Amino acid sequence: MNWLGFQRKESTEIDIPLFPLGGVLFPGGVLSLKVFEQRYLDMAAACMKDKAPFGVCLIASGKEVGESAVPHRVGTLAHIDQADMPQLGILMLTVRGGRRFRIVSTSSRPDGLLRAQVELLAEPARQDVPAAQHGLLPLLQKVAGDLGPEKMPEPHAFDDAAWVGYRLTEIVPVQALAKQKLLELDDPLSRLQILHTYLAQRKLVL
Repeated sequence: MNWLGFQRKESTEIDIPLFPLGGVLFPGGVLSLKVFEQRYLDMAAACMKDKAPFGVCLIASGKEVGESAVPHRVGTLAHIDQADMPQLGILMLTVRGGRRFRIVSTSSRPDGLLRAQVELLAEPARQDVPAAQHGLLPLLQKVAGDLGPEKMPEPHAFDDAAWVGYRLTEIVPVQALAKQKLLELDDPLSRLQILHTYLAQRKLVL
């Protein structure tokens, strides 16, 4: 089963609403969101009605609440898996990361919602985890077991360098900007090498 949920080599441009955040969403990852601003409540309602994704981007400048923040150019499509409204005006979303994208242009609506013309980025062909990075796997397998399927959903792909790299980047204790740089890398093997060096220096892996 393809954990990506899409063909790796397709590339195209689409128009999407953006949700700039203080964190990074990765392909195949899961993120819980608390939505309360009207612009994002309306956005979520439209996305659920049309079964369409929105874009999650790390904030480059500005804040999540209030005036439109300036996002980093590379983000990830967010597909809504679950939605719940525990009280009026508060929407709890669970989203799953889809394809990465690069922002081509943005526009701001009167309510402050950002929309963007984005280029969907193709993922490289599947690659095995190199033998030199096999020391990463026991750590990730343990974390996956501890987190459970809600936080690290199946299908798991411990033999896929891209999947392993994305999941490890989610859990390493580094600043969001460092995670953003790892998201932007197109080469899964380079991502694994950086993660292995970081974790080995801290004696977390062999």
